[in-house]
Amino acid sequence: MTKTGERLVLVRTGGGVSTITLDSPRNANALSARLLAQLREALGQALDDPLVRVIVLTGAGKVFCAGADLKETAANPKAAAPLMADVIQTLWDASKPVVCRVNGAARAGGIGLVAACDIALGADKATFAFSEVRIGVVPAVISVPCLRRMPSRAAAEYFLTGEVFDARRAVDIGLLSRAVAAEELDEETGKYTTSLLRGAPTALAATKELLRAGVSDTFACGLAAMSRLSADFFASADAVEGRAAFAAKRDPSWVPAAGEWT
Repeated sequence: MTKTGERLVLVRTGGGVSTITLDSPRNANALSARLLAQLREALGQALDDPLVRVIVLTGAGKVFCAGADLKETAANPKAAAPLMADVIQTLWDASKPVVCRVNGAARAGGIGLVAACDIALGADKATFAFSEVRIGVVPAVISVPCLRRMPSRAAAEYFLTGEVFDARRAVDIGLLSRAVAAEELDEETGKYTTSLLRGAPTALAATKELLRAGVSDTFACGLAAMSRLSADFFASADAVEGRAAFAAKRDPSWVPAAGEWT
């Protein structure tokens, strides 16, 4: 049981990046209602903060996230599901890029968090499993982001068997963007956040919207809609600044200078 008022999510912000850490290593960062509520709050604050441009989600200790807090669900089976849905929705709809730094094993709901982020980098020794069926439940909420990342054949294999798979396989089936040695994880995460900070915030938000929409229109309708979007952005203040910066061989105004926003 967690103590009332105990902080299970830590936030560190600097250089335009908010790093949100699941900080309950004694139970492998299990997704209790309290942890999920704090995670939802931390994400909301990062999204509302104009100084935050990129969000990094990670875990404390050797495990990223063990999934649901089974002791809590035994006492109150319905406590966490709505909160989990809220967190997944917040991650998926975030107007700012979200990078998942998968520091260790991810199970069940933990994989849902990974899938809901835009970019996911994992330690190559991390393992994954959709363990729900083995305890008599269903990977329900997390199926929504996971089925948008994974090929259907891989989803059937791992959802139904609950078998453990490694980080390389997670890359192959779209759950991870990249797997690197554990000692390189911070450096790789830094490379991605640095790259993301070079993008204009309005352009990044619109690009995320485009990615979420996927391919739903007919080809001709899609081209017409994207033509309008392109024209709007080429006429925007950010595009004017971007072209001026390119011509002057300098960084655009939205790129943080060294030591800025610390």
